[in-house]
Amino acid sequence: MTNSILPKDFLTHYWQKKPLVIRQALPGFQSPVSADELAGLALDEQVESRLVIEHGDSPWQLKNGPFTEEDFANLPPNHWTLLVQAVDHWVPEVKALLQHVDQIPRWRLDDIMISYAPEGGSVGPHYDQYDVFLLQGQGRRRWQVGPICDDNSPCLPDTKLRILADFVALDEYVLEPGDILYLPPGYAHWGVALDECQTISIGFRAPSHADVVAEFGQFVSEQLPDSLRYSDPNLEPAVNPGLIGADAIARTREIMQSLLTDENLGRWLGRYMTEPKYLDQAPATLCMDFPAIRQAVKQGLPLVTALASRFAYIPGWLFVDSREYAISDELTAFAQHLASGFDELDADFLLQEAREKPQALQILVDLVNQGALQLLEDELDDDYEKDEQDDQEDEL
Repeated sequence: MTNSILPKDFLTHYWQKKPLVIRQALPGFQSPVSADELAGLALDEQVESRLVIEHGDSPWQLKNGPFTEEDFANLPPNHWTLLVQAVDHWVPEVKALLQHVDQIPRWRLDDIMISYAPEGGSVGPHYDQYDVFLLQGQGRRRWQVGPICDDNSPCLPDTKLRILADFVALDEYVLEPGDILYLPPGYAHWGVALDECQTISIGFRAPSHADVVAEFGQFVSEQLPDSLRYSDPNLEPAVNPGLIGADAIARTREIMQSLLTDENLGRWLGRYMTEPKYLDQAPATLCMDFPAIRQAVKQGLPLVTALASRFAYIPGWLFVDSREYAISDELTAFAQHLASGFDELDADFLLQEAREKPQALQILVDLVNQGALQLLEDELDDDYEKDEQDDQEDEL
């Protein structure tokens, strides 16, 4: 999202270092989602949504969706905010905004949240533990940016929101549609709608060190047979039976270090960072074979990645929605294209790979039937005509 700064310069001077305002990063930008459409999403029980009301029965009320039309009808005229998570999982035009942040690896993405607020709407001064691009989609919002905060920064009591008790503004900006404010993790910020306002927040995943240790340990433990045990064949007579000696600690360290291989770390990271944000959003599985997929493409159906699906790869492995596929070197280009971030894929290339390489065929069919790849049509006509010559060529 940088029309005035090169990606390399942004990453070198700003990414996870200091805030940046990019004026008219997207000139003439209009939000792909209206306020009414956003409210409609908040009525759906599958969509995560929240309402923050600054002046209600108590200051800074938090209400969680799904909501009803009556909930919206009873809102005060101002000083409230509707927040809807993962709008990119439901609206293709919102997911398309990711092309503007392709300088950041796609596997780092968390989701795109959109907030709507009338005049005065805000969620209070706070800080996030992840990077975020705040794109102004409608109206104007005044942003105040403060110092870096951490777990020791005091927050207001008696509210479910993590609102800073002692916010000090160091900089102030008014954003208009098409402007972007980038914030690294930890920076205090406070945005207030100056009129009817919509902000699009592109946030990135940042697992805690505690999660990294716990989740990696779980992954590795699943790969190890129970027969592998601690051993000490060269044990010396104990001087103090209660002492855990340095040699025991060293042997334990060797066990841990033997597991910290690049392959183990890469496979865990690929599975962990492609885990779907909402596990219950997976589409229904299909039962299509390769000729059916090929015929659908011939009929003009685009082959696209599912809105909620996540792809990544490392040499030797492809990861899709926390599933892993071992791949040979000859499938590197195949895996790279699937994980490229393109929403509409080069179906001809993928089909050609599947014709020539059985492993590619198996993966392609599996991804279509699992719903990670879609043909942009809910149901296909089973009575399609097959060209006999093509069938012979496709027979594997």
